Amino acid sequence: MKKPALDSELTGTILRDYETSVNWRDIMNYSAAIGDANPRYFDDERSNGIIAHPVYPVALTWNIIGRIQEFIVSEKFPTELLLSQVHYTEHLEIHQPLSPGLELVIKGQIVAILPHRAGTHVIIRLVAREKEGAPVFTEHIGAMLRGVECIGGGSGKESLPIVQNISDAVEPCWASTVSIDQLMPFVYDGCTDIVFPIHTSIKFARMVGLPGIILQGTATLALAVTELVNRELNREPARVKSVSCRFTGMVLPGSNISVRMIEKRKNNTTTDLLFDVCNINGGRVISSGCLSAD
Repeated sequence: MKKPALDSELTGTILRDYETSVNWRDIMNYSAAIGDANPRYFDDERSNGIIAHPVYPVALTWNIIGRIQEFIVSEKFPTELLLSQVHYTEHLEIHQPLSPGLELVIKGQIVAILPHRAGTHVIIRLVAREKEGAPVFTEHIGAMLRGVECIGGGSGKESLPIVQNISDAVEPCWASTVSIDQLMPFVYDGCTDIVFPIHTSIKFARMVGLPGIILQGTATLALAVTELVNRELNREPARVKSVSCRFTGMVLPGSNISVRMIEKRKNNTTTDLLFDVCNINGGRVISSGCLSAD
């Protein structure tokens, strides 16, 4: 049987535009889904109103990623290969805090197709702007197409944002244990509309070789960002400028995770907080994590 393949010459493929808006209920629901009670997400009597959790944009862009076959313009792109995708990398740059009333236009493009030992790594860039043109956020979301061969040697790596390296030998500055409730995948699914059956159907999860349902990777990332914002940024999410990581393991509901801040690096105008997340067995479920803040 011929191995499925994706040609790296398809780098540059355009996605259809997607228009959406930010509303107060979705902002609150996202933070409720991860149990983050920060008043910045809920207290709409504040003089400046509420803002969204830094990871909230993933709930907006899921409307594209979850229906990616509908958004790819090129008839040459073998969209059926995307059925094998799993979320592998995330880089989210926040140009302004998201607040209720923002009207967004999100433009997308496949900016890299790269070979990987597990298959092919496809990176999509999603740029969200206000209708008047002001930038709101830029997301580079990386999908791993398991068992798919990359033809042409790969393309687009030079256009990607830099991923910070974290030494395995460095002891963490601090670690925080977070309990994952059995119902959390269902609550996150319902509150965010990030829907995929490996997170809520035991039958489907086992059918694809998993031990059971697993927590959404973006939920794990959001929990880690909450710990960093609370411990390092005086609970002020508006200071977050970017978040990036690799998803490298599974989190099972009913267990604990350990969010670990490994290193703090000062730059000219920002500080990089390097972190990872380990599961109950000590395996990294999030690697190469970096939160940049002012």
